[in-house]
Amino acid sequence: MSETTHDSAPPRDLSLAELAARHGLSVSGARPPLPQYVRQLWGRRQFIVAFSQAKLAAQYSQARLGQIWQVLTPLLNAFVYFLIFGVLLDGRANMENSEYIPFLVTGVFVFTFTQSSVMSGVKSISGNLGLVRALHFPRASLPISLSLQQLQQLLYSMVILLIVVVGFGHYPALTWVLIVPALALQLVFNIGLALFFARLGSATPDLAQLMPFVLRTWMYASGVMFPLNYMVQEHTTWPGWVGDTLEANPAAVYMDLVRYALIEGPYQDTVAMTSWLYALGWAVVVGVGGFVYFWKAEERYGRG
Repeated sequence: MSETTHDSAPPRDLSLAELAARHGLSVSGARPPLPQYVRQLWGRRQFIVAFSQAKLAAQYSQARLGQIWQVLTPLLNAFVYFLIFGVLLDGRANMENSEYIPFLVTGVFVFTFTQSSVMSGVKSISGNLGLVRALHFPRASLPISLSLQQLQQLLYSMVILLIVVVGFGHYPALTWVLIVPALALQLVFNIGLALFFARLGSATPDLAQLMPFVLRTWMYASGVMFPLNYMVQEHTTWPGWVGDTLEANPAAVYMDLVRYALIEGPYQDTVAMTSWLYALGWAVVVGVGGFVYFWKAEERYGRG
C-alpha cells in the first residue's frame, strides 16, 4: 500500500511566523504602518465628528441649564479673575476696563480651549476602555474627537466673547479674520498635546489627578490675567532668557494672536509678528510629534 500524501500540510521546518506570512495572516491589534494608520483615521472621520458631538451634548445633560454652562463656566471664571487680579491685585498694567475686560475674557476662553483638550486627552483612553476593548478602530480617534468637542464648545463661547468685545467699544475690523488661522493652529497644537497625554494617561491613570495642578501653573505663567510684558517689567532682576521663554510660551502665543485680532488699542503694538512663527512652529512640532508618539504605542491601548 502506497503512503498517502497531503499537499496542504506545511513543511515540518516552516516556522509559525513564516506560515502566517505565507497565508496573509497578521497579529491581531498590531500597529499598522503610519501612512496606513492615517488612512484608517480618515476613514473614521464621520465617527470622530459624531463622537465629539455626542460627548458635547452629554456633557451638561444632567444640569438644569444644560448647554448654557458651556458659556457660563468660562464667563464665571473670567469674573472671578477680574475681581482678584483686576481689582484686588491691580494687575491690569494701566489698562482701562474697556481694554482689560476683553483682554481677560479672551485669555480665559482661549486658554480653556487648550486646558480642556489636555484634560480630555489624558482620560480619552482610560475613560473609554469599554469602547476600546470592544471595537477595533484607530485609537487616535478618541483624543482627536475630544479636541474637536472642545473646539465646538469654544465656538459657542466665541459668540459671547464677540458680544463682550463689541460691548466695550472694539468693533468688527479686518483683523477679526485672523481669528480663523489662529484658532486653526491652536487646534492642531491641542490635538498633538491631547495625543501626547493620551498615551501617558493610558499608562499612568494617576496623571489625571496631577494635571490640574500643572495646567494651573501654566495658566499663571501664560498671561491669562495680565500682560506678560508687564510681569517682566515688574521683575527687572530676571535674566533676559526668562522674557524670551514667556514670549514663546504656546498658550501665551495663541492668546496674543486672538487678542490682537479682537482688541483695538495700545495692546496690539505689544504683540510681535514673530508670534505667528511661534504659533506655526508649535502647531507643527507638537501636532506631528504628538501624533507619532501616540501611534508608536497603538497596539498597547486597551490591554489589561
